[in-house]
Amino acid sequence: MKKLSIIIVMIVCVSSYAQSKFKEDVEVVQSIYGKNKSELIKEYMNLSDEQWVSFTKVYESYETERKALGKAKLELINNYAANYNTLTDAKADELAKNTLKNNLAYEKLYSKTYNQVKKAIGAINAAKFIQLEVYLQTIVRSKIYDSIPFIGELDKTKVN
Repeated sequence: MKKLSIIIVMIVCVSSYAQSKFKEDVEVVQSIYGKNKSELIKEYMNLSDEQWVSFTKVYESYETERKALGKAKLELINNYAANYNTLTDAKADELAKNTLKNNLAYEKLYSKTYNQVKKAIGAINAAKFIQLEVYLQTIVRSKIYDSIPFIGELDKTKVN
């Protein structure tokens, strides 16, 4: 369990640093997170060799889709940052709707992947995977949101 905690802390620190730049670090975050995450999942899942082969087929497909969603999420954040000082109702609406759409896409991906993993290696292992995945994504999401201001937060001198 100590190894699990250390790896999670490393993922969070690297993700937090890279995502605070909101530039082309998306690729760095994706490659570091993907590699470390794969090792973390292999250790946590503790599957037999046969189960691991079955799981890996589903996991690789999942990671491809998850990385695309992560990239889209960071593009939304960059878009928000670029428009923060001149945010209009229309832009706020667009960003909010796209963020909600991205969040729903993650939930749909979790559901689809759970069913695929369950079919490949059973419900308990599928639940373990989804539990860990949602936990890790929650940490990443929290770090991202902690590093960006709320709408209007930077301009505290305005009277509403």
